[in-house]
Amino acid sequence: MNPLKSITGTIISGIILSVIIIFALGTRGSFNPWEFWVWVHVLVGITWIGLLYYFNFVQVPAVANAVAEADSGGPGAAAINKYVAPRALLWFRWAAVATWLTGALALEAMHTADGSGFVAAFTFQEGYRVIGMGAWLGTIMLFNVWVLIWPNQKKILGMVQATPEQIAKGKVVALMASRTNTLLSIPMILGMTGHMHGMPF
Repeated sequence: MNPLKSITGTIISGIILSVIIIFALGTRGSFNPWEFWVWVHVLVGITWIGLLYYFNFVQVPAVANAVAEADSGGPGAAAINKYVAPRALLWFRWAAVATWLTGALALEAMHTADGSGFVAAFTFQEGYRVIGMGAWLGTIMLFNVWVLIWPNQKKILGMVQATPEQIAKGKVVALMASRTNTLLSIPMILGMTGHMHGMPF
């Protein structure tokens, strides 16, 4: 049985390979919650931001092309809107939640002083300003996913009743929120990487 024939088998195999590599390279002898939560945070974050970039760089232009060619016998946007977009949006919105939650757990795990790493980051305490900036941007992005993008995508895809005017407005709001998230993702990722490695300049 080939595990690569299913996405579940592929993911489980990746986790098993990671565990083998951990033991092959030598364990530290105790559980490291900071690394565990950062690892999971990065995995789900790649899923979230990868889908964000897919929507902005691939799907939106592809749907625009499909709509433009529909009058000349092209396929239109129906296949993408019916089969691809709902599944991609499911993974997108729940990966956003998982990214935020695992990021919060990583902040707690990295904090060695009294108090909360989550609070230290979100209040920009000394040593937490860079990661705090990233955490705030990620929080704004999560808000955009659930409050602006998803409710309007449901209108656009016909998952809820909406007038043509509501759909037209929903397209603008969803696109602008998605583009805002793409913009914010660039400094947000800087905050994630710059915390441990320092700023580029």
